[in-house]
Amino acid sequence: MNDNQQPRLWTKNFISISISNFFLFMTFYFLLVTLPIYVIQELNGKESAAGLVTTVFLLSAIIIRPFAGRWIEKIGSRKILLTSLFVFAGASFFYFAANTIWSLMAIRFLHGIGFGMATTATGGIVASIIPDSRRGEGMGYFVLSSNLAMVMGPFLGLTAMQEWGVTVMFWMSIVSALIGLGAGLFTSLPKVDRENNLKGSFQFRELFEGSAIPIAVVGAFFAIVYSSILSFVSIYADEIGLGSVSSYFFVVYAVVLLLSRPYTGKWFDLYGANWIVYPAIILFGIGMVILGTASSAIMFLAAAAFAGLGWGTLFPSYQTIAVTAAPPKRRAMATATFLSIYDTGIGLGSFIVGLAAAKVSLGTLYLSSSVYIILGLGIYYLLQGRKLQRREKSKREQTI
Repeated sequence: MNDNQQPRLWTKNFISISISNFFLFMTFYFLLVTLPIYVIQELNGKESAAGLVTTVFLLSAIIIRPFAGRWIEKIGSRKILLTSLFVFAGASFFYFAANTIWSLMAIRFLHGIGFGMATTATGGIVASIIPDSRRGEGMGYFVLSSNLAMVMGPFLGLTAMQEWGVTVMFWMSIVSALIGLGAGLFTSLPKVDRENNLKGSFQFRELFEGSAIPIAVVGAFFAIVYSSILSFVSIYADEIGLGSVSSYFFVVYAVVLLLSRPYTGKWFDLYGANWIVYPAIILFGIGMVILGTASSAIMFLAAAAFAGLGWGTLFPSYQTIAVTAAPPKRRAMATATFLSIYDTGIGLGSFIVGLAAAKVSLGTLYLSSSVYIILGLGIYYLLQGRKLQRREKSKREQTI
C-alpha cells in the first residue's frame, strides 16, 4: 500500500488534539523551571520546598490518572478532556494569589489534577483516532508535540522570568493553557466514544489496564535515567565548563527528533516494535556514554543527538505498545496506567539521582547509567519483547 492509499493521519481531530497537548505541556514546562526560582527568591523558601512544587504536582497527576481513565470509559473522552482543560486553565490564574509556600502547594496539587486528567484524555483520544495501520507513526508525531514543548517551554519561561518578571511569566502560562483549551474545543469524536457506560458495580482493578503494566514498568525503568537528564544536565554542563552550550542540549535533542520521526514511526508500523526498540535502547546507552565522558561542546551536543534518537524513539514506542495491547474501549485506561507508572519512574529517578549525585560526580553517574540502560535490554525482552516476538512469528506463520 502506498502513501496515497493509506488512511489519513493528519485529520482535524489529530491536529487539534496535538495542538492542545503542545500547549498543555508548554504551560507545564513554563512553570517547571521557574517556580523553584519563585519559591526561593520571592517566597524565601528553601531548596527542599522548591523541589516539592514539582513533586506535589506529579503526585496529584499520578493519583488522578486511574480515576480519569475510568471516567473516560463511563462518560466519554471529550467531556473529560474539556473538564480537565478548564480545571488546568482555571488553576493557572490562581498562581497570582500564591503568596505563601503552602498556598502554592495547594495550587500545584489542583493544577496536577487537571494535568493528569488532560494527559490521560489526550492520550486516549489520539489512540482512538489514529488509523491502526499508522499507529506507531501517529503516536510518534503526537508525542513530538510534548517534546517540542520541552524545548521551547523552559527557554521561554526562564527568559520571561529574567527579562520581565514573574507576573509576565504567569500570564504566559495562562495564555498557553487557554490556547490548549481552545484547541480542545475543536476536537470532536465518533459517537461510539461518547456512549454512556454506567452499568455494573465498581471494582478497584478497573482503575488499571493489566495489559499495559509490563511495558509501563519498562518505561519507568528507563525513565529513571531520563529524569537524570531532565533534572541535572544543565548543572553537569556547568561542572564541566560547558554552561554556555547547555541551553542547546534540548534544541539538538528536538531537531534530531524532528528529522527522525517520519522514519521511525513508519518503520514501527512496517516491521514491528522490536525492530525499533532494541536499536533505540542501544542508541540511548551510547548517548549516556558520550555524555558521561564529554569534554567538549561537540561531544556534549552529540550526546543530545544520541539521547534524542534513543529515548525520543523509545517513549512513543512504549506508549504505542501500551495502547495497542489494550482492547479499544480500554485504551484511555491503558494510557492512564502507562503514564502513571512512567511518571512514578520520573519522580523516583529524580530522588535517586539527587541522592547519588551527592556521592559521585554527575559524569560518573551518566557513564554508569549506560550500563543500567544495557541491562534494560533484558528487562524489555523478558517483560515485553519476547511476547511481541512470538506474536509476530505467529502472524508470519498464518500468512504462509
